[in-house]
Amino acid sequence: MTSSVVGKSFPRRDLPEKLTGQAKYTGDIKLPGMLYGKFLRSPHPHARIVTLDASNAMKLPGVHAVLTPFDVPDGRIAPDLPILDREVRFVGDEVAAVAAEDEDIAQEAIRLIEVRYQPLPFVTDPQEALRPNAPAVHPEGNLVGGKPIVLTRGNVDEGFATADRVFEETFTTPAHSGAALEPRAAIARWDGDQLTIWKTTRGIHADRTTLALALNIPEANLRVIGPPLGAGYGNKDESRLATVVAILAQRTSRPVKIEFTREEEFIAGRHRHATITTLKVGVKNDGTITAIHATTVMDTGAYLSSGPAVVRRAGQGALYLYRCPNVRYDGYLTYTNQPSAGSYRALGAPQGHFALEVLMDKIAKELDLDPLDFRLKNHVGPEGQPGERITPPDEIVDTQPVEGGIPFSSNGLRQCLIRGAEAIGWSHRRTTSSTKAGSTKTGVGMSMFIYRGGPGSKSSARMRLNADGTFQLEAGIMDVGEGATTVIAQIAAQELGVLPDQVRNTAADTQLTPVAPFTAGSTVTFSTGLSVKEAASRLKTKMLEAAAGLLETDPSHLEILDGAVVATSGPERRMSMDDLARRLQGKPLEADAEVVPGSKEYIVNSFGAHFAEVEVDTETGQVKILRYVAAHDSGKILNPILAINQVEGGVSQMLGFTLLEEMITDGRFGATLNASYLEHKVPGIWEYPPVDVIFADVVDPVGPYGAKALGELPSIGVAPAVVNAIYDAIGIRFHDLPVTPDKVLNAIELHRKEK
Repeated sequence: MTSSVVGKSFPRRDLPEKLTGQAKYTGDIKLPGMLYGKFLRSPHPHARIVTLDASNAMKLPGVHAVLTPFDVPDGRIAPDLPILDREVRFVGDEVAAVAAEDEDIAQEAIRLIEVRYQPLPFVTDPQEALRPNAPAVHPEGNLVGGKPIVLTRGNVDEGFATADRVFEETFTTPAHSGAALEPRAAIARWDGDQLTIWKTTRGIHADRTTLALALNIPEANLRVIGPPLGAGYGNKDESRLATVVAILAQRTSRPVKIEFTREEEFIAGRHRHATITTLKVGVKNDGTITAIHATTVMDTGAYLSSGPAVVRRAGQGALYLYRCPNVRYDGYLTYTNQPSAGSYRALGAPQGHFALEVLMDKIAKELDLDPLDFRLKNHVGPEGQPGERITPPDEIVDTQPVEGGIPFSSNGLRQCLIRGAEAIGWSHRRTTSSTKAGSTKTGVGMSMFIYRGGPGSKSSARMRLNADGTFQLEAGIMDVGEGATTVIAQIAAQELGVLPDQVRNTAADTQLTPVAPFTAGSTVTFSTGLSVKEAASRLKTKMLEAAAGLLETDPSHLEILDGAVVATSGPERRMSMDDLARRLQGKPLEADAEVVPGSKEYIVNSFGAHFAEVEVDTETGQVKILRYVAAHDSGKILNPILAINQVEGGVSQMLGFTLLEEMITDGRFGATLNASYLEHKVPGIWEYPPVDVIFADVVDPVGPYGAKALGELPSIGVAPAVVNAIYDAIGIRFHDLPVTPDKVLNAIELHRKEK
């Protein structure tokens, strides 16, 4: 076998095209005869469309079609999301769409559409939305599903009864835009009854299923292509965009493209869910945790999107991060007349862990325990949680379990805590803490976290020996910028015994790849990786069998070494890959694999611990990150440079969530007030600290070559680590994100008055 290629840093395969400007994003694609579309958007947070007159728009030269809720097909993109609706539910909701010769004409046509609205009562606060007399965003009510999700292990009432002390606090996190450089875009072209769509996406096959249902066409008649993505963060496919361009293209018999403006991306895209979390924890005086009860009210905005998965994941930290026999999580997913929230890196985990880890820090302080020691005493261990297994023994264990009695496949959390603390100098932090004189105070804080380990939906892959002796790896995943195609090529190369540059990728095209799930939930390396590994193994067997006939020996006497088939009896009997392909005389070797990832014996989870050193200027309220340490257990790291990039990017992204970024809605009128980079300020590169990335020495027995999930985990621990460090610096705890300079100054002033 060729020397190991997993564990080595190969550059991302998409970098040359992206760095030289050759990559063609969806917005760069221009088809012959293509028209350009625009949306008319609602000025009201909630209203019924009484009449809509598009006659003047249609008279404008260059306008080819206007799509309205009065002439749109009956299909639905999601249960609560028709293609267009006669009721609008937030300021910016889609009312109608136009296709014209260019964007300027389309925009003028939008201005000429006359709409008469009947304004309806609206609600923008999720807690107000849960009141019995609140305006109904949807007819079935504002609480999605009509009741909260309730997850329990043990009995929290009994747990609190045995506690020496009970702590309870409430925390809030804001709506948070991904602010990706590339806005959403989609292009549709019909060739007879065959439809091709190019779009910003994280899941071409899932998109094909959704679009086929909405348009009432067979999936076989629909091809979805995902061009390079200018950052996805999980939510670029959760909108009406592609369905509308498909209908406009059908009605005009011309290709049609719609690309969101920056303002539309902020308003009509999808953002991180705002939350209100109340956390109650019972402890013994020695720090033993007896009960945890978390309640989250989550604002999904006007439409459901991925909300059920997000509200569920927001509770996983409270349910499983700390060893505790009695836990409960109540999740309320709530409609409001605000822009829709959706999937965003790590879904609800950052919100839930923020509340959990800030309160646990307070508990440690109140019990006169070191926060690190408190976590070392109480973190969930390799054996899992106490209790009995509920999942039948022949079923795959959920990666978000509630039950006890099931061990982890691997758990390097303790190693992350110890090594991260050593790197930040935790035991020496008091020498530079808030006792320092002057207006600037420094402090060190920490957090830990748990997340799904990578098993996702059924995954498939196909591998083929090409005529030139290279290999084709066909997997229907979407590389959303994390380097997925690079890593799975490494997995294939490792299994085949060749170098990665001998493996070519085919991805992001439903016509050319086997069915694949979303690139989501940090599942690609684990789930698709397992299917790629199996497909490569099967192809390798076929290759050795074919070569054995040509070399007149038994397949068991052959191996693949340095990219060639070699007899174990002596390297002189060998056959190069291109020679093998040539001698097959046009009969290509191919192998498929389909894998349902996961384990029936173990919980597969990833872990981490983050540490931050901050400086707080008590005169300006500015918080500066001086140092940051991110220790992760993601199993065997298959590509170290890409893994470090993922951690650095996640930390940097969530510093904005922690200290700066917030989507603001005017509660009086329902309008978004900061739908631009100017008002929704993201941190600049000069504001990012150096990040010391540590990977635990862990090899997972279930994942491909020992790997587990990584991509979303760096987002989880940032907010609590930084907020705990701010407390260490100035002695004030913040429960409401973002921690902006004005909040810091106001808190300092209030703190002084209370002394």
